[in-house]
Amino acid sequence: MSQYSNKDEIQSVMSARHQNVFAFLGAHDVGASKQVVRTTQPCASKVVVVCGGESVMATKQHPDGFFEAVTPSGSYELEITDHEGRTNRTSDPYSYGLLLGDQDMYFFREGTHQRLWEVLGARLKTLHGVAGCQFAVWAPNAQRVSVVGDWNRWDGRVHVMRNRIEAGIWEIFIPGITELTHYKFELVDKHGQLQVKSDPYAVFAQHGTLTASLTFDLERYKWSDNEWMQARAKRDLYHAPMSAYEVHLGSWKRKTDDGNRWLSYRELADDLIPYVKDLGFTHIEIMGIAEHPFDGSWGYQVTGYFAPTSRFGNPDEFREFVDRCHQNGIGVILDWVPGHFPKDAHGLAKFDGTALFEHEDPRLGEHQDWGTLIFNYGRHEVKNFLISNALYWLEQFHIDGLRVDAVASMLYLDYSRKAGEWVPNHLGGRENLEAIAFMRDLNSVCYEKHPGTTIIAEESTAWPGVSRPVSSGGLGFGFKWNMGWMNDSLHYMSEDPIHRKYHHGEATFSMIYAYDENFILVLSHDEVVHGKRSLINKMPGDRWQKFANLRMFLAWMWMHPGKKLLFMGGEFGQWNEWSHERSLDWHLFLGEEHSGLQKLVRDLNHLYTTRHALHMKDHEAGGFSWLDANDADNSIFAFTRSSADGDKVYVLVNATPVTRTGYRVGVSDAGGYRELLNSDAASYAGSGVSAGAGFQAQHTSWQGQPWSVVVDLPPLGVVVIGR
Repeated sequence: MSQYSNKDEIQSVMSARHQNVFAFLGAHDVGASKQVVRTTQPCASKVVVVCGGESVMATKQHPDGFFEAVTPSGSYELEITDHEGRTNRTSDPYSYGLLLGDQDMYFFREGTHQRLWEVLGARLKTLHGVAGCQFAVWAPNAQRVSVVGDWNRWDGRVHVMRNRIEAGIWEIFIPGITELTHYKFELVDKHGQLQVKSDPYAVFAQHGTLTASLTFDLERYKWSDNEWMQARAKRDLYHAPMSAYEVHLGSWKRKTDDGNRWLSYRELADDLIPYVKDLGFTHIEIMGIAEHPFDGSWGYQVTGYFAPTSRFGNPDEFREFVDRCHQNGIGVILDWVPGHFPKDAHGLAKFDGTALFEHEDPRLGEHQDWGTLIFNYGRHEVKNFLISNALYWLEQFHIDGLRVDAVASMLYLDYSRKAGEWVPNHLGGRENLEAIAFMRDLNSVCYEKHPGTTIIAEESTAWPGVSRPVSSGGLGFGFKWNMGWMNDSLHYMSEDPIHRKYHHGEATFSMIYAYDENFILVLSHDEVVHGKRSLINKMPGDRWQKFANLRMFLAWMWMHPGKKLLFMGGEFGQWNEWSHERSLDWHLFLGEEHSGLQKLVRDLNHLYTTRHALHMKDHEAGGFSWLDANDADNSIFAFTRSSADGDKVYVLVNATPVTRTGYRVGVSDAGGYRELLNSDAASYAGSGVSAGAGFQAQHTSWQGQPWSVVVDLPPLGVVVIGR
């Protein structure tokens, strides 16, 4: 036994139970210009310490691979020979000092570190001229944390990390680690149980049943969207058109002739971007892109918050997709899930044996409906994890907006809970005060750091001021999904036209609250799954009426105040409910009705984006006025949209299959008017009833206007007229 190493201490190292391995492993002065070098190498047959040109054979002090050598003082390297005779020369991970600076530690503890991806996780770097990887992870209650991976044969005894107890962060620099190396963290948790966890800060990871994290170089990609980014910083989203195409990347289109496989990010860039551009959408909204193990969660049960899913390629290939969207004038919105996370053993749940990211009390920390866990927003480090993650997507991937999922579940402590199943806040109320503070901080920081981007709330309750500034007492979101409009409108449209006169108020009710928030009108993926039927199948009547109703509905939606979002497949009348396991039914384009509907959507986007009246005052009451909101007997709706620069259009909706000839509509000015859009046009596979070739205003006051024109209203149709 060595005179420099205690037998018990060696045993504690070899059983990976030593409390301070950096104080024992590596080089330590023993006097007379000499040092003892200790290393744990279970797979080595021989270890040589090379120091100052001298090679010293290390002696094996423990049968499981503890080696020790006495060498001259100074820097050194290890020459390790495995049992197959392969020799590798490397620096010693235990020869490096502290890695994270005091400032990083301070801001992390405070919960205000805005660039955590640069200090936690796995970061390829060169340290003191040596290439390798710096690993760091937050696990304050763990007894021991090691990095395990391909290079050390997943042996937790080899690379035990240093515990920075002032912040609960464990760190180590391992020389020689290269890109695309598989790794995880092995922990002895607070209760002495061994766990193997994926890296919460990994920027690349396996998906599905394979759950290793992968090292990846984030510094290599060169962006080509400078023009877009400069314009974005100055963009006024509230007065600009926003028409989003919501897409699930794994099922928009598949390679059915190649095992029904997904398209890659690059293939999606080749196919999806031209398609969206041709249809005139301004944005693509992507469902659940962060890494998730279960395909059926659609990306809403996240285990890798910093990793774009590897299902479709690597992080740089996703960056290329975003880059090419921007080069084609298309913004990218990501669905983001800070409301909950899954219980998968390799994920965030009980990360160090304690409720680290979640609440210990299941009345606070568990979503019973979803079988997931709720983030503890009152903990500085957790709030920091989430806010820095949002900033990561906006900065590192040039994302233009985040749609925050399930905001209602975050706002209310009693969300989907019965009496006695929830804990009131310290004021005795049902509001989740910590989550509210988190959302306000999130929005404030994101808008400050990335002007021109937007944070969107998917919020289904009447919580006031969701999209009002924090300075005015609001939550600070840029926009809110208009779930009320969606529910009322879909219910109205599902009624047989003969009965719609009894539901007239459902179709006009949205204008009572249309300016309470900055709304986005949504027909999202949630409305075409789980037995809810596809959009076309929600429509009543025979085949012709179904298409006519859907054309009318989409045209009405595009004319209604508010930004727009349409889920993929709705633009061409997909018959089947959406399934994440198969492609959309592109074969339907053999039918002219589907092609006609798609053409209508293209023309709607063109009209919406080019006519200021249809978008400049989406969120201002002066941009909309009723001409006739009360014609329930005929199920006719007439209104105007206008802009500050004088642009104005007149919208007429006939929600019955009866042609209304000679309908008089009031207009504000004399002169000629023309049909700008007719959802019943033959080019859309409609019946071809025209409102008229052109209209000359008559000096007959009508509907509160000094002039009027006479038009024909097509069956189940929308007519838009203007100058």
